[in-house]
Amino acid sequence: MATAEAKKARPALERHLLARRDAGTSSLAPFLTVGDPDADFTVEALERIDRAAAAVCELGVPYSDPIADGPVIQSSYTRALAAGTTVETVFDVARRASGRIAMPLVAMTSYSIIFRRGIAAFVAASKDSGLTGLVVPDLPLEESADLDAACRAAGLALVRLVTPTTPRERAEKIARLSTGFLYCVSVAGVTGERSVLPDTLAERVRWLKSVTDCPVLVGFGVSGPEQVRAVASVADGAIVGSAVVRHLEAAPQTPRSQLLDSIESFVRELVTA
Repeated sequence: MATAEAKKARPALERHLLARRDAGTSSLAPFLTVGDPDADFTVEALERIDRAAAAVCELGVPYSDPIADGPVIQSSYTRALAAGTTVETVFDVARRASGRIAMPLVAMTSYSIIFRRGIAAFVAASKDSGLTGLVVPDLPLEESADLDAACRAAGLALVRLVTPTTPRERAEKIARLSTGFLYCVSVAGVTGERSVLPDTLAERVRWLKSVTDCPVLVGFGVSGPEQVRAVASVADGAIVGSAVVRHLEAAPQTPRSQLLDSIESFVRELVTA
């Protein structure tokens, strides 16, 4: 296990989640698309999610060609892009929200977006905006050294993912390099709500926790209180994306305050689970 000095040297996001784990508290990490239906709504929704006691929130950076996102999040990205959301919008939302909330924010983005701006510039903008880490699903382990070094120098986490099809030798390398938390993808395929999770998930999570001290959070297919409860029994937390984002589909015909109430109530229910 890591020494106290080693833990202190970790990114703030990881220290936050480790403190929760040490206190025996599981961590819920909702996912929210930035700019759907608009940036101001995203800031308000983040305040509500924080009020519902989520541990951390992932900000989805809208992208025209999603890598692993199912239809709910793809549609949300399309709406956000149509509304004019850009990477600058994401940084602005993070900057505005981080001054009003207690929970850390991490951005989930395609590496192509980071590469286009430049690693140094993107990491600097992320840090300046108040983000505490990045999740980059399409960044191969073998090509991640430069971004890893830049994130470590800036004190940002670089969250890495392991999937059900990742060979154990490779999964162990990924687990040991991940900072902030290790994203354990529960099922093969894309994001989306599912009625059941794999029977092998618990054993896989226990093995991952045996090879890294980094908190392990499970995502993909985790959509309701019962699944969150099952995941929390073996992992350090659960990531819920599509089930949260689905609320945004009602934005055109639902009063803003009612929609915010709905999101807060749903997240609170998941936190309670």
